[in-house]
Amino acid sequence: MRVLRGIASGEISLVFRRWPMPLASDGTQLHTAVGVIGIDKVTPVDPHRISDAEAHRAGFRSAAGLRSSLRAHRGSVYRLEVSYLGPAPQPSEPERVELSAKQRAEIDRKLAQLDVSAPRGPWTRQLLRLLRERPGVSAADLATEQGRPVSRCKSDVWKLRELGLVERTGSGFRLSAVAESFLDSPR
Repeated sequence: MRVLRGIASGEISLVFRRWPMPLASDGTQLHTAVGVIGIDKVTPVDPHRISDAEAHRAGFRSAAGLRSSLRAHRGSVYRLEVSYLGPAPQPSEPERVELSAKQRAEIDRKLAQLDVSAPRGPWTRQLLRLLRERPGVSAADLATEQGRPVSRCKSDVWKLRELGLVERTGSGFRLSAVAESFLDSPR
């Protein structure tokens, strides 16, 4: 929320994210709690080439602090030039992300890798469908419904979060707009 408020106030004009693949493209508009955020430009970057000036534009005191925040995730680092476009339209309008065939194929490949490596067999699409049916559901409730330990269920949700498919809500989880678009697309 700090970043969103910073973008809305004009204090933050850059965001750095580590993603397994680009999850946004030039011209994307995101409907957020503070209003509509425009992603003006997405560029892959070497994290060691991020300057202190860029870190300040991203709301960090130093490039070292920014790089430290990126270590928690896997994937390539992307520099997003962002701007505040104004208040959000009516809350009933859902956010929509259009995925290219290449992006859908990459998500499909990553989910297949997770499914193949799981001793219990395929699980990713089942969990995505469950999250779609119950937005905001807690990890404890997911675990109960699946008859699994909470820690393992949280681990699965975290794996999907790392792919940008799941978002945290107050006390639970929901699908990201990317996951919604992926599930809506023909296989």
